Amino acid sequence: MTVAKKNTSSSSTLKGPQSVGRVFLILEYLIANHDGATLSELATFTGAPKTSLVGLLEGMVFEGCIRRDASLRYFTGSRIYKLANRIIVSHQLANVARPFLIELSGNTGETAVLGIVASDAEVVIYVDKVDSSSPIRYAVEVGIRRELYCTALGKVLLSGLKPERLEEYLTKTNLEKFTSNTITSKLQLKAELNRIRKIGIAHSYGERVEDSNGMATPIFSSQGELVAGLLIAGPAHRMKKNQKSNEKHLRNASTGVSDLLRGSQL
Repeated sequence: MTVAKKNTSSSSTLKGPQSVGRVFLILEYLIANHDGATLSELATFTGAPKTSLVGLLEGMVFEGCIRRDASLRYFTGSRIYKLANRIIVSHQLANVARPFLIELSGNTGETAVLGIVASDAEVVIYVDKVDSSSPIRYAVEVGIRRELYCTALGKVLLSGLKPERLEEYLTKTNLEKFTSNTITSKLQLKAELNRIRKIGIAHSYGERVEDSNGMATPIFSSQGELVAGLLIAGPAHRMKKNQKSNEKHLRNASTGVSDLLRGSQL
């Protein structure tokens, strides 16, 4: 058994809300102790009264961050493992995709972006990008989040969701109208996603930002799961003019990343 070092900081010295600090202390202890911990052990380690921890632990169990067995011992939960795995995968994915992003932006003259579905919300998050060298370009920052239903990258990621998860997304998502081209009909969006699955590429014609077009293709893991997408985006007039050649370069790039992922077993 690995024993985590006892926390010697009093709760009054924790920065921020005490409950937040205690959550991290609890996770630290459980990650370090594979045979779990009792309420008493966690209270001793965190320096918090048992009565203060009971509700916090119940909430963490409910959220899947930790689990409690029949003997009332607490263990790290599946949600933490899933989150950690997604962080690792996203970093590995960015390393694999980086050369293709550079080449894609160079070949098309547009901004190239790598994106995944965020782990904590039904949105796309940009995990890497290479800016266009043109002074007039699609400008974004790594970490930016965008809606799934009205962006090319978001739609290609939506097309890979399992039917039940897609239905859940459509049920709880309000399709806000950002421009005159934004799809706000769920039936129309479903038809669009079917088309994307068939042809393997998604387009956005000024659906999120006026006069800005995008196209995106899927990236598949070694298990054949759609795990990410590649996007190129730029001014509508330039994207329309070069659509055929852009599609070719984009498909080649996403195929190249997928092939490498299959080889790395990611």
